[in-house]
Amino acid sequence: MRLELEKRPERSKIMAVVSPIAAVVATLLTGAVIFAAIGIPPLKGLWVFFLEPFSSLWSIEELVVKATPLILIGIGLSIAYRANVWNIGAEGQLTAGALAGSLVPIFANSWQSPLTLVAMLALGVLGGMLWGLIPALLKIKSGANEILVSLMLVYVAQLLLDWLVRGPWRDPHGYNFPKSVSFDGWQTMPTIGDGRLNWGILFALVAAVALAVLLRRTMKGFEIRVLGEAPRAGRFAGFSSDRMVVFAFLVSGGLAGLAGVIELTSTVGQLQPNISPGYGFTAIIVAFLGRLDPIGVIVAALMLAVSYLGGEAAQVALGLSDKAARVFQGVLLFWVLACDTLILYRLRFVPGLPAGETAR
Repeated sequence: MRLELEKRPERSKIMAVVSPIAAVVATLLTGAVIFAAIGIPPLKGLWVFFLEPFSSLWSIEELVVKATPLILIGIGLSIAYRANVWNIGAEGQLTAGALAGSLVPIFANSWQSPLTLVAMLALGVLGGMLWGLIPALLKIKSGANEILVSLMLVYVAQLLLDWLVRGPWRDPHGYNFPKSVSFDGWQTMPTIGDGRLNWGILFALVAAVALAVLLRRTMKGFEIRVLGEAPRAGRFAGFSSDRMVVFAFLVSGGLAGLAGVIELTSTVGQLQPNISPGYGFTAIIVAFLGRLDPIGVIVAALMLAVSYLGGEAAQVALGLSDKAARVFQGVLLFWVLACDTLILYRLRFVPGLPAGETAR
């Protein structure tokens, strides 16, 4: 007797909606088991990790702040993955965007004007696009695997950042700490109200709506869907896979770069060795949990932002490691992929030995 996956004749629309919900429920149950295994009451652990981030107005604002880069990166990745282009290097593109955007305050620190922030945002988008263009061109020109190239460029960007803040871009008045000059005035993102909520969320929502319209109402969106679901049919229709690779990397890289400069000008305030807690990798989960739909990504980003706030609360209230959030993000990704697999395949028990084995 062996267990096989049998392809379903038709994808269930109901299961496509239920799948993310089932993944979240399975993650909560798995979390309860994890908490019980390490000696923490499961209900207390789940409360601190998943419900405490909604306990006050301040925490809700923080939730939106942490969701902003996830929305921007997630919607870009959702477009790329819809087109069957696998950009895994959004974290590097975020870093490249932050580096490009910081050129203004580092080399023109006295420039204070609304155009200062505009220039920083534009450079951030450009930096992310150029960093994303590298794996796109390598794939087109040499057939290099975009997954590996984009992933390896993450570490190149992070090492470049580390070298710059410890060397040429280090603040000369920063007591030898690895950081750049602090940003102020129009070099920072304006806030909404008295907290840390800032204009970045407005950029994220506008970008999500714009890409949703592009995907559903334009010829480019039709091209993305066709090349992603039926590449051969797309080629017969005259669509170019190479141009789509470039387009997907430019869009996803540009939005990741925008997320990087918004994060830099809102919550970080200067270049330092670590400017992101892994938003570029978490956004991969966000894209799939949001069903590769820009509007769905908004909801998914808010859900994943809970893991960051919950992880911080768990460090204080439960004494967990700062890696606790990564554990739950990984568990959620596992269940998302598992549930999505069952949308396309059904489990079937087949009598006999596993394939490739013979009776002794």
